[in-house]
Amino acid sequence: MRISKLATIFLLSLPLLAQGSKPPDTRPGCNRCPATFIPKAELQTYLKRAPADILVLDQQVRAVDTGKDHVDIGVVYRGKLTTNSPVAEHDLVSEVYYILDGAATLVTGPDILGLKRRPADDRAVRLLNGPGGNGTSIRNGVAHELKPGDMIVIPAGTGHWFTRIDDHISYIMVRVDPDKVTPLKDEAASQADLRGGGR
Repeated sequence: MRISKLATIFLLSLPLLAQGSKPPDTRPGCNRCPATFIPKAELQTYLKRAPADILVLDQQVRAVDTGKDHVDIGVVYRGKLTTNSPVAEHDLVSEVYYILDGAATLVTGPDILGLKRRPADDRAVRLLNGPGGNGTSIRNGVAHELKPGDMIVIPAGTGHWFTRIDDHISYIMVRVDPDKVTPLKDEAASQADLRGGGR
């Protein structure tokens, strides 16, 4: 009888215990998704499309559904900075830069001055990093001197602002998109993009 009462109390308390736990993720996506391989030659081909006179070329190479989120791989080329660049901020998408070539000063921080929302039809919003905004500067930002081999992780909502590029900088961009706001791009779409020469 005593065991039965304890078992009943335990069973009745399970819903209360469960309230403190995180519900299962029910977002659509693959389970045990296949791996995605991107050869060096494909990345290099994207990088070679950057003309000498361009200020910024941000190209999405792939955007992969990993089940619980999208992971996007891009290459970015930024030319010499001769004017003030805007501060960028992405509401939902975090970014990781791996510097390949060149050098720059990147200032990061959450306190963005003059922040204005990007329109929904903006190319970056639609194809690269989802909703966000641009500002004029960052109050009490932290300056990072980027050079080849360095990495930086920029969480969603954190402002990032290039304040110095003496010649150029190029980097691999990894975007982590848990809300799946960016469109997918597979190998076939990447090859079509390269054949079309589009940016």
